Amino acid sequence: MTEHRGHKQHDIDFSNLPDCILDQILSFMPTKDAVKTSILSTRWKNLWVSVPNIDFDDALLCAREVDGWRRPHVTSFVNFVERVLRLCNPSKMEKFRLSCRVFRDAFQIRSWISHAIMHNVQELDLSLFAKDPSMIPRSVFHNTSLVSLKIRMDCAIQLPSHVSFPCLKALQLSYVQFLHDDFTETFLSGCPVLEKLILFNNSFKSNITISSSSLKSLTIRDLSRFGEIDDLSGCKIKIGAENLIYFEYIGYLSNWIMFSDTSSLDISFINIPTHNERLQKVANRAIDLLKQLQYVVSLRLSNLTLQGLMHLGENNLIWSSIPICMSNCLKIVAMKNFHGYDSEICLLKNVLKTARVLERMDIRWSETYLRDLKRKTNARKELEKIVKSSPACVIKFS
Repeated sequence: MTEHRGHKQHDIDFSNLPDCILDQILSFMPTKDAVKTSILSTRWKNLWVSVPNIDFDDALLCAREVDGWRRPHVTSFVNFVERVLRLCNPSKMEKFRLSCRVFRDAFQIRSWISHAIMHNVQELDLSLFAKDPSMIPRSVFHNTSLVSLKIRMDCAIQLPSHVSFPCLKALQLSYVQFLHDDFTETFLSGCPVLEKLILFNNSFKSNITISSSSLKSLTIRDLSRFGEIDDLSGCKIKIGAENLIYFEYIGYLSNWIMFSDTSSLDISFINIPTHNERLQKVANRAIDLLKQLQYVVSLRLSNLTLQGLMHLGENNLIWSSIPICMSNCLKIVAMKNFHGYDSEICLLKNVLKTARVLERMDIRWSETYLRDLKRKTNARKELEKIVKSSPACVIKFS
């Protein structure tokens, strides 16, 4: 123990820790780093082979300099993976992550994934950048041990006619192409205890239905059609999840979002980064989405979403379209990054005029105008002169 700038510095002796603790420490490290610990001492030589988490990434492993760029050395990567899988023998494989940006041998990749499946892996995270659905073995879709499954693959997944995930609670599909109407129905029908679903920048070629009585959290990130400003003839995403508590949508509303029941929703977050060129076209679709969230307890709208709605020039018309629960149930409004723009003040005025049970309005200034006393004074005066529908409402600036 030594003194260092007035603080006591302790030397930690890892050699005295039990193997179970060291296993936990190694499980938080990338596999390549865990393997490197074998050179520390005789005790550490074979310690890594029992680590329950395995992480392979061909962009990080065995990289070499080629024409000024660091590129994975495919042969070294394959040899490393084969060696680790041959020697690694955990009593229970908790997590297996495989990311192949350069290496694209479908047979080899299938064998690695099958190895994880045979060891009853609980969390499977696959990022396969080749457009080859055969890389995923059929055994993945009939699995009794998986609790979490993530698939990133820029192509359509070939599902068997029947899937079975009796223990799967979390599912994330990224960049996957949804070619048929029954894709999600087939997938979700085999997930009786699924609680969390994330759809990340997928390509929807047909209408889809998300039907699950166990689903509690749904996130849809729909930014894959960026730049197609005039194309709003997307597909219908029909959601039937009567026990859904959390819903998050980030996207351009190129596709229609349609709920059959939102009575259980507690928290929703909406972010629509709308282009000025398509504001009018998206406005009605955005309002339709907000109307469907009429039972939500906490609704959070991003600045970009608010800006898109507020700059339409038809703010009063938009506000009159908001569901009646806004006037009968809304108790707290919080606006962050407030600039004092006329459009922002117009929106808040409409809230004050309409929300009958509003208790508090918290307004947090943007750092840009935090010291602009004139702007702050004018904004306060504009809001304070409004005849509030809820006299008890307190407006607080910070």
